[in-house]
Amino acid sequence: MRPFELDPLFRSVNTLPGVGPRNQKLLEKLVDGPKVADLLWHLPVDFIDRRAQPKIAEAEPGKVATIKIKIQKHLRPQRRGAPFRIICEDETGAIAAVFFRGKPDWIEKQLPIGEERYISGVVERFQDSKQISHPDIMPADMNIADIAVCEPVYPLTQGITNKIFRKILGGALELVPELPEWQDPSFVKQRQWPRWANAVRNVHKIEDEKSLLPEAPDRVRLAYDELLSNQLALALVRQSFKKKKGRSFPVATELREKLKAVLPFQLTGAQARSIQEIDEDMVSSYRMLRLLQGDVGSGKTIVAVMSVLNAVASGVQAAIMAPTEILARQHEQTIAPWLDALGIAHVTLTGRDKGKKREALLEQIASGEAQVVIGTHALFQDSIIFADLGLAVIDEQHRFGVHQRLKLSEKGKGVDVLVMTATPIPRSLTLTAFGDMEVSRLDEKPPGRKPIDTRLISTDHLPQLIDSLSREIEKGTQIYWVCPLVEESEVVSLAAAEERYTALQQLFGDKVGLVHGRMKAEEKDDVMWRFAANEISILIATTVIEVGVNVPNATIMVIEHAERFGLAQLHQLRGRVGRGDKESFCFLLYQGPLSETGKERLSVMRQTEDGFVIAEKDLELRGAGDLLGTQQSGLPKFKTADLEHHKDLLQIARDDAKLILEKDPELSSERGKALRVLLYLFERDQSITYLRSG
Repeated sequence: MRPFELDPLFRSVNTLPGVGPRNQKLLEKLVDGPKVADLLWHLPVDFIDRRAQPKIAEAEPGKVATIKIKIQKHLRPQRRGAPFRIICEDETGAIAAVFFRGKPDWIEKQLPIGEERYISGVVERFQDSKQISHPDIMPADMNIADIAVCEPVYPLTQGITNKIFRKILGGALELVPELPEWQDPSFVKQRQWPRWANAVRNVHKIEDEKSLLPEAPDRVRLAYDELLSNQLALALVRQSFKKKKGRSFPVATELREKLKAVLPFQLTGAQARSIQEIDEDMVSSYRMLRLLQGDVGSGKTIVAVMSVLNAVASGVQAAIMAPTEILARQHEQTIAPWLDALGIAHVTLTGRDKGKKREALLEQIASGEAQVVIGTHALFQDSIIFADLGLAVIDEQHRFGVHQRLKLSEKGKGVDVLVMTATPIPRSLTLTAFGDMEVSRLDEKPPGRKPIDTRLISTDHLPQLIDSLSREIEKGTQIYWVCPLVEESEVVSLAAAEERYTALQQLFGDKVGLVHGRMKAEEKDDVMWRFAANEISILIATTVIEVGVNVPNATIMVIEHAERFGLAQLHQLRGRVGRGDKESFCFLLYQGPLSETGKERLSVMRQTEDGFVIAEKDLELRGAGDLLGTQQSGLPKFKTADLEHHKDLLQIARDDAKLILEKDPELSSERGKALRVLLYLFERDQSITYLRSG
């Protein structure tokens, strides 16, 4: 049950004064939620300082001033489009209050001739006189201390003004409860942080520019609370996962020696280190939950196979899952010869296998005859039963979260889970998206890989590029051509790809193939296989994921409108070439003029091929939300924390969460109970169920 002291924050916004059905809809859209708490997390981005109270003669143009005036004259507009001007004075001079498209009757009522008022706004100079456009108007008998304040300015949506939002927020702030302190008291004292309730009130009181900075103490306090709730929730999942007994799988030394004898390459230091980390997990009686991060071409597959051998040697099954059918088949092509050489029985199951063939494969999996099962993520389905699954390897699946990982591990008794990704993720995001897992990194490339020659080419030089490509095609070179990404419209992206396809087909005939998101899986696979078999010389594609096939003969990558792609995507695409021993090229076609960010992004691509360096730079340039596309990446959406500015806090929060659960695994101490309140506050209460379920 949610602690009752949080009830005021979980009320609907429509319980606040001034929120009717229309405002409720607008607010829910604006603050991304229906609750009072969602309003509190909607932080100001600017402020209007009304504290300056000069006389008219001293009021400086370009600055906000709050001035006591007497209304002298109404000048109604003489022509259409002209403003309504009201001449006001004090003992030092005159100033005009100017209203464009205002209702004259309303204006005259607000500022009647002969009366005094306060007006507040930005002073402007027009011809030789001063004016304020659309000033805020207050009665002259108002307490000046209530008017001359620093007023926060919020991100808004059409239909909600700053004035309306502040009034509604005022009602929300009155409901803020005093909650038990969940942070370590000495840590709070050392950082000089206020209590939680004070921090919430303070972030909406702006004193100066410093109050708006991510490093302002109140903002840092709230950010750390949220990051701690995130890391504590993940630590509880990790603890729950480990509590469920795993099985110990000794290192398959004999099988490994046989495999190394048939491998045409030596393992890199990073591969050997990662294999050792995985071995330690598999040997222990706890269940493994590990992320293997490695750049495109860093050799994750062989690391996974070495882990598979541990499971097989212990007499249990291993499953290897890929996100698409074509990648599952590619894994089969790579892995099958190794398993065959060791006499290990394996099957590949994808959506294409139907009828009797599928039934036969399911029977082999259920009976245990199939020691290794390769397939798509469809292996998750309830209808697929394993005889005794001991290890699950999940490839390139940063799209599913913690709960699916747990679900997968329920496919067998104490299943060890290894998740692999070729999407380099900055350390800070690894902690938030994969904080429930231990992490191994492959940070060196196998020897013999040549660097990819990356060049920037303006679209003005497209004809010359096509000329040089035609000479390469005659030599037997294969080319990927990625068409511009049009975020707003798949239809426009498709039209651009089809246009490029038609243009290149006129030059190269049936040597050109096209894959796009709207094709059926079978059609797409057919084109990809023809490209892999060198029947097609140029493969045109609309999206990143569809070029996930390993074609060593493809040595040229052309990315059209490269300025529209994120750094991580450009890096992923470039990694599709340079997979053989031939020199490879990546041409980034851009349309000028480039923005500063665009220039920086493309120059980073020229300077480095290190995916981890690129990922950190991408985070810096784009922010966390856009980096992997929060919706499809398993990344949590933070309300008060900003990973770009608060990433140093993330490691502290991870260490803190670990320490908390070591001392108080059930969260039953006084601080533990307060931390449960924190988890409910940030709606991470699902993790509390792991305490109960054990």
